[in-house]
Amino acid sequence: MISGKLIVLTGPSGVGKGTLVRTLLSRHPKLYLSISATTRSPRLGEINGQDYYFINNTKFESMIQQNQLLEWAQYAGNYYGTPRINVQEKINKGFIVLLEIEVAGAEAIKKTFSNALRIFILPPSLKELESRLRGRATDSEQSITKRLKLAKEELAVSQKFDKVITNHNLEKTLRQLELIIFSTQS
Repeated sequence: MISGKLIVLTGPSGVGKGTLVRTLLSRHPKLYLSISATTRSPRLGEINGQDYYFINNTKFESMIQQNQLLEWAQYAGNYYGTPRINVQEKINKGFIVLLEIEVAGAEAIKKTFSNALRIFILPPSLKELESRLRGRATDSEQSITKRLKLAKEELAVSQKFDKVITNHNLEKTLRQLELIIFSTQS
């Protein structure tokens, strides 16, 4: 039996990770998107077990203590993390598990899941990244400034990842990802 593997996709906010992941999932039924756990409240339209596992602080802290998370972080007073058991079960069943997470979490995965393939998605340029962030029309000016500052820091560590792909063109980037993901099973 062919075993599955863990593929970590990361990169700055606005680089197109979500679009890439949604398209890959629609094209390839052997791919499984790992669902993160969080202590924040669900946003309008979010579904427990589909968008996130919404849990309380006590449960999350218990998961940390029991080493049940591949990675975790705290942002704006809420915890976010990747439950280990779900990922491991899918890999054992032969699935290729996609994990779309922020850069710090993707760096941490190397310590907890050393054979994960970590792929960093680059924007064509910082100017294009800013254009994409502004084009979403979902963030305040302060938030965009903060995201761009963080993006510069994240781009500085991109070469620490196993593969680096620049998202110039959606179809070309998807083809590159498919070649990497579906290369010889590890």
